[in-house]
Amino acid sequence: MQTITLGKSSLKSSRLAYGCWRLASNKEDPDAGRRAVTAAYEAGYTLFDNADIYGGGEAEKMLGAALKEIPGMRERVTILTKCGVRHGGHPNPDSPNRWDFSAEHILRSCEQSLKRMGIETIDVYMLHRPDFLADPEEIAKAFEQLRAAGKVRFFGVSNFRPSLVTALQSACVMPLILHQVEISLAKLDTLTDGTLDQCLEKHITPMAWSPLAAGLIGDGAKRLLKAQQSYQPDKFLAELEAIATAHGVGRTVVAFSWLLKHSSKIIPIVGSINPDRIREATKATELELSREEWYRLLNAARGEPLP
Repeated sequence: MQTITLGKSSLKSSRLAYGCWRLASNKEDPDAGRRAVTAAYEAGYTLFDNADIYGGGEAEKMLGAALKEIPGMRERVTILTKCGVRHGGHPNPDSPNRWDFSAEHILRSCEQSLKRMGIETIDVYMLHRPDFLADPEEIAKAFEQLRAAGKVRFFGVSNFRPSLVTALQSACVMPLILHQVEISLAKLDTLTDGTLDQCLEKHITPMAWSPLAAGLIGDGAKRLLKAQQSYQPDKFLAELEAIATAHGVGRTVVAFSWLLKHSSKIIPIVGSINPDRIREATKATELELSREEWYRLLNAARGEPLP
């Protein structure tokens, strides 16, 4: 698979990332996650996206097990994980759902993630959701402590407002190299809210989570976030299908390719645990949509032509 450099770093990545959040989702077949990771690695994925909350930490454990079982895998892949989301009921029964970028939580979470994955260094450590009480100076000190200790190589953010990215970067000596946000034909906000423009300006590589709109662009969604329940894929599926037919590929391949064409070098995150779908997604890296095709899909997704 084609590779790119991640932001202002020395790290290289495949054009697609493999997302680990579903690894522990199949309770009837615990080995499904292991097979998915193996399929992704063998298909050329070199960026593996994880988080401390995925499966309550089980996704990190499963990725760590694969790193041990597959010879040479750790040396050939980039490991990304995230912290900052804290669910209600922990540590106290009345604790609310919250986002926590305190230095104490960042440092503790990093140690726990390293232990679960059985590795010494996280390649990219990211802040998961934008803590409204975030103190950029405090975060920067925690980042520097982790980097100096050799526990993290580079840092990034997820779901941030562009203004918070600016505030955090102003406090950090090291560059923020990734920004993970929801982007798909059903979720176009980043094209107009300044997120992708900022990525271009600051040389931050964007990653697209839910690039198939939780499955709405594929074979159907099994689980939708509340915000995704209002998506209207029917607006663009016919156009997507027509372009896919013209290229002799499935419509999910075209949906991934649509993201890949953006000049910010968006990395779509493939989250399926089906090995066939994991392999099929790689066809997107070989498909170059024309500008006309790209805008046909944009207009369809907007529900109206550009002025």
